[in-house]
Amino acid sequence: MKKILATIFSAALYGLPAMVMAQGITDDLSNLGLNEFGNETNLGTNIALIGTIARIINILLGFLGVLAVILVLWGGFKWMTAAGDEAKIGEAKKLMGAGVIGLVIILAAFAIASFVVNQLTDATGYNG
Repeated sequence: MKKILATIFSAALYGLPAMVMAQGITDDLSNLGLNEFGNETNLGTNIALIGTIARIINILLGFLGVLAVILVLWGGFKWMTAAGDEAKIGEAKKLMGAGVIGLVIILAAFAIASFVVNQLTDATGYNG
């Protein structure tokens, strides 16, 4: 019985790479999605560096904004479930305050980054 299980397990491990490459193994990399990935990320293109940096900044600040909103929601949930306990309410207020302060900082960073990127694109003549 152990030999049968070992054989089945070995066969499964041997076939695992073929299962991962479910679309088939070819020499053409377009089937692996690498060309689409390169087009979406502008890798290997002549897109200006400032445009790529602006995209990265926008994505990071958007992610941080989502985290700050989640922090405010979490504080609100803790407040609703505090059942009148002053210690829990105080902790919830601190969480919500930290989330609001975080949102203000993130919005200020977004405004500053947008201003800087706009000034750089105007100065360099990039229209992207």
